[in-house]
Amino acid sequence: MAFQNKNLSVIAYANGFTLWHYAANETLATITASGYFNTVKTLMNSGDIVIVNGSDKTSIKKITVGDSAVTTGALD
Repeated sequence: MAFQNKNLSVIAYANGFTLWHYAANETLATITASGYFNTVKTLMNSGDIVIVNGSDKTSIKKITVGDSAVTTGALD
């Protein structure tokens, strides 16, 4: 299944930082794969945080917006 806008919401926004929430009936591995959030690339910034609720587990990830893809990774 592909990314769906209806599953993404903003929890908080301040000073150019956004805390996102995304929930879907997909595995965490699918949701956090490189490029999954590419359709909303213009809304996200490197350093934003996303709380992901997948079908198998929940995780908090840091967003990195690159030239070609949005990726998620571990918090520093």
